[in-house]
Amino acid sequence: MVEFTLPANSKIGKGKTWPKADGATNVKRFNIYRWNGDDGKNPQVDTYEVDMDQCGPMVLDALIKIKNEIDQTLTFRRSCREGICGSCAMNIDGTNTLACTKFIDEVKGEVNVYPLPHMSVVKDLVPDVNTVYAQLSAIEPWMKTQSPPPPDKERLQSPEDRRKLDGLYECILCFCCSTSCPSYWWNGERYLGPAVLLQAYRWIVDSRDEYTGDRLDALEDPFRLYRCHTIMNCSKTCPKGLNPARAIAEIKKLMIQRQF
Repeated sequence: MVEFTLPANSKIGKGKTWPKADGATNVKRFNIYRWNGDDGKNPQVDTYEVDMDQCGPMVLDALIKIKNEIDQTLTFRRSCREGICGSCAMNIDGTNTLACTKFIDEVKGEVNVYPLPHMSVVKDLVPDVNTVYAQLSAIEPWMKTQSPPPPDKERLQSPEDRRKLDGLYECILCFCCSTSCPSYWWNGERYLGPAVLLQAYRWIVDSRDEYTGDRLDALEDPFRLYRCHTIMNCSKTCPKGLNPARAIAEIKKLMIQRQF
């Protein structure tokens, strides 16, 4: 029988409030999603009152301060703190972005922090990325060649061919775009999603790669590529300012061109 209600354990409750430190006057409230699959409890939102006079300017600074000084059980991913690794991708103030590049002052009022949407949660703000990385592996994101490499130098590109990679190679695989895409929400097991398709196009358009035809053949599928409906959420939310929707459109153009 079709079930039209959410499972009981998906309902989010109100959690604990951690009050401000004594003497703090410049306080910002952070409402943070909490869930631990080991305790059998429903998710909850805990509220932390953070002294902004003793905190850095980024959301990640606040999360680190909370974990170090207020609640050591808070769990999240982070690494570079420079918008390069993509580890701290999460939903902040309703937008998928990087905690390390999101200024706290950009959020008016309380800061709501959730894990990336429509992905299974491992714990708190940590999403399960096994599926998206398996999809990335499926498109073979590395250079594939048949001819032997030059014996004494690298494989060269013209400046024009090199410029074709701009806006593609900068992707840091944070998957903010894929998790903002309604088509990926509903077809995530078969539709590759904006992040993976942008990576696919990066190798399709690389003049040094010699397997363009095979790469396009692998994408010729009703779901892998064509579930993109040009909603544009992916390009709007990308924290690096990239345009995955354009990359997907370029792949579709190549699919049409090869028919003639």
